Amino acid sequence: MAAAQAGSGRGTGLWRRAAVVAALMLAAFTFNTTENLPIGVLELISDDLKVSLSAVGGLVTGYGVTVAVVSLPIAHATRAMPRRHVLTALLGALVVASLVSAAGSSYWLLLVARMVTALAQALFWAVMGPVAVGLFPRRVRGRVIGLLSVAGSLALVLGIPAGTWLGQQRGWQVPLVVLAGLGAVSLVVIAALLPTSRPEEGAAAYGPEPDVRRFGAVLATTALSVTGAFAGYTYIVKFLGDVSGFSTASVSTLLMVAGVAGVLGVTVTGPLLDRFPRATLAVPVATQTLGMLGLYALGGGRAAAVAMLALLGASLGPVFMAAQARVLQSAPGRTEIALAANSGAYNAGVALGALLGGALLPVVGVRGTFLVGGVCSAAALTVLGWERLTAAGGGGLPAGAEPRRADAAQGPLPE
Repeated sequence: MAAAQAGSGRGTGLWRRAAVVAALMLAAFTFNTTENLPIGVLELISDDLKVSLSAVGGLVTGYGVTVAVVSLPIAHATRAMPRRHVLTALLGALVVASLVSAAGSSYWLLLVARMVTALAQALFWAVMGPVAVGLFPRRVRGRVIGLLSVAGSLALVLGIPAGTWLGQQRGWQVPLVVLAGLGAVSLVVIAALLPTSRPEEGAAAYGPEPDVRRFGAVLATTALSVTGAFAGYTYIVKFLGDVSGFSTASVSTLLMVAGVAGVLGVTVTGPLLDRFPRATLAVPVATQTLGMLGLYALGGGRAAAVAMLALLGASLGPVFMAAQARVLQSAPGRTEIALAANSGAYNAGVALGALLGGALLPVVGVRGTFLVGGVCSAAALTVLGWERLTAAGGGGLPAGAEPRRADAAQGPLPE
């Protein structure tokens, strides 16, 4: 009887863990879709609220800048709060802000609601990783990160196109109501199944191999690679039209190709994170460099442009995903603080890359922005090479820190 009860307990624990991860995947998809939805319904919002297209575009820019600025401070301020309480509060903010956005008829109300969502997303990305991977043994944690990344990537391939279509058919407010519903589902599952415990007691609260040097190299890689990617990719539509000669009607299909390549990239990379932690970051950064420089050198040919665009699309998601996995491994302190720093570096790279490309566009042309982006990407690859060469020197632990052991296996979730 005791054996049967133990087996039942293990089965229940596994089911609850899987349900929590599925809810976090749905939340990641919802947050990413919410962040980028205005891109697809830009003109609808502009016409309805009687504001300029650039003002609506500012809803996306302001969102990204907010995430970049507040990620680290807000993660530090909430470091002692139980993760169950934090996640339910964040998802509650997402639901309420989405409904306020849908109900409001003012641009400023929409802007405030999106800033609230951005604040929630900034902390969500810092907390989500340690919570999810802490539910499973270390040997499969890379796969868990991969699942979360696939969910986030699907927002660009599925969420934005579906939200755009629904907005065109029913009005731009309707997709926001749907997103509020998805957020509510995630909230209920996490509130019901994620245990309440002190965050520092989580199995993934600390990196098993804390290393200041390695952690710094990952942050620099994230910032440089993302800056390089968005220095050119921000203007990819103009590039495909002016340089590659594609029609306006075909550009959306090409962007879908890049999105599908991105999903395939994170799907393939996820299972490899645990076995090849260094290569799974270096390879996508090298692929991104090749894609950026390839578009600069060969983008005038349509076939080459499509191939390079697919390479670029396939690299963007894996770079961030592999960087997160490296941060979870080498964080010199609490992992959610380290992940918040990496998220801040990522979003700062997005903003800086777009600004850099925009400043250089009149000088070097749209083709030149991809050369600049390729150089930044190559610099990120150089940082990884330097970190690898100096790894034998050691000295990565912060003063007074000791390597922390993660459990080799986890039991069922506590009741």
